[in-house]
This record gives sequence, structure tokens and C-alpha cells, in this order.
Amino acid sequence: MAPQPGHQAVVRVAVATLWTAPEAVRAIDRPALSDPPDVAAWIAAMDAEQQVGDCVLTQLLLGEPVLVTEVRPDGWARVVALGQPAAKLDVRGYPGWLRTAHLAAPADSSPSAGTLVVDVVRTALRAAPDGPPALPGVVLGTHLASAGRPVDGWRPVRVPGGVDPLWAPEGDLVPLPGERPEAKEVLAVAERLRDLVYVWGGLSTDGIDCSGLVHLAWRRYGVTLPRDADDQAEATTPLALDDERPGDLYFFARPGRRIHHVGIVSAEPHDGRRRMLHACYRTRRVVEEELPEARVATLVGAHRV
Repeated sequence: MAPQPGHQAVVRVAVATLWTAPEAVRAIDRPALSDPPDVAAWIAAMDAEQQVGDCVLTQLLLGEPVLVTEVRPDGWARVVALGQPAAKLDVRGYPGWLRTAHLAAPADSSPSAGTLVVDVVRTALRAAPDGPPALPGVVLGTHLASAGRPVDGWRPVRVPGGVDPLWAPEGDLVPLPGERPEAKEVLAVAERLRDLVYVWGGLSTDGIDCSGLVHLAWRRYGVTLPRDADDQAEATTPLALDDERPGDLYFFARPGRRIHHVGIVSAEPHDGRRRMLHACYRTRRVVEEELPEARVATLVGAHRV
């Protein structure tokens, strides 16, 4: 069933990209628009400047819910990403444009054996245990509905738009935790993405930005943080500098400007030196480093989730 304005839908592809407007899409972006999108190829083809184009807002993962607010006949839908809070833009979630082909009707409310979460950088879902990939590129932090018990090391899951379950290696999935994680556990997830390429608006293990790294690492544990750094600061608890611990957050802003960057504290401060893990616009990579002078000059606070 095609998405309808005023109704919810869910993402049916591994990673869907949310755009500022259909007209903002560039020629280089075509792999991200295909069905299914090839996000890895899209990012690999971009140069450093194209990776920070302002046409991309964020990305949505398989099964993520949206509210459809408009549908165009050319295959685009205006949506609100309900799982990515963005209070300054829309109280309901992050607004933008998706390809309608990347959406499906929500699953029915039939009982499920529970929610599972992808706990590897990337996996593929298969039509049968040990069969060829039916849905490759499913990334860390994706939530999936269990479709039953494991069979010979394979776990059946339900996916949007599908009738029959797909299968993932049992070791690639874990139950979604029922308890809040410790910050150091979240840091350990983010550390697995070291050296990942920086992409403005990226929210996957193919490419990610600074606030996307924070959002995705907490999503792995079922905790929903806002999508953008300034909103993340509003949603977390300020600390006195030197009280921060690994897993807390550093926020950065230029004088008189709103917060523009966030990093995850990676070590306790020592002799005024601070370290963080972050998706770095300058190096175009996820790096762990001591804060250089330029960062220290714009450090406006440490917060705790």
C-alpha cells in the first residue's frame, strides 16, 4: 500500500536518506535514491566536499517509523521521522523528504517474541538460513522484530513490507536491553566506529556525523536522544568541567552561536587535558584524540545523558 498523508509508515530499506527537498538532490546522490539504495557506493563515490553537502538532513534505519505529511506523484514523500527528536524543527520529530519506494505500511500488531537489535557493524538478512542476501547492509543499532526461535545458528526476523521472515546470523543480533546502559557501554559501541568516514547527516556505519554517532550509540541500547547536537545538549544534564567521565558528552560552540559539535568523552580529564571520540568534520573521520587548542577554545560544557 502506498504511503498516505496523515498516516504512519516505516522504512523498508536498510538505510534511507532524509533530504531537505527533492530539488536539492545532486547527480552524485543517485545511488542513495535507488531501490534498494546503495549507501556504501554513494559515500564511496563522493569527494570530501560532497560528503558535507547540506542537502542531507539525516538517515533512517530499517523499520524506523515516520509520519507522512505529503506525497508527490514523482515518488517523494514529506515525512516526520518520529524516532529522531528535533524540537526546534518539529515537536513530532525530524522533518524532511524520503523516496516513497523506501517506505512500507506499518506491520500489524500481532504478538512478537521481542525486539532484537543489530550488534555488529553490518549484517545481511537472508530469505533462508545460509541463503543469499535478500537485504544487505543492515547496520548497527537497527531494531528488528523477532519471528521465532533460532534455527541452526540463524535467527528469523520480520521486516517491513515482507510476508515471510528473513534470517540473520544469530550472533549478529542481541535482545534490546530493558535496562538503561552505563555510559561506558555506549562509548564502547561508538569506539567500534573509529575511522568511519564523516558524512554530513550520516547515521549509519557507512558514514556518520558528530551527533549521529552519539544518537546511534545510544539507540543501540534503546535510548532515544535528539538527532542534532544543540538539541542533544538541551536533553542532557550539564556537569562542572572536570566532573565528566568516559561516556559523557562534550559540546562546542563559537561565541554567540548555537552548539555546532558534540563528542563523547573517552578518558577522565587529567592536568587540564581532555580526550574525546567524535566524528570530525576536519579530518572527515571518526577519531579519538586529545582536544586540540582550537577545540578547547570552543568547548562550552560537559553533559551527562
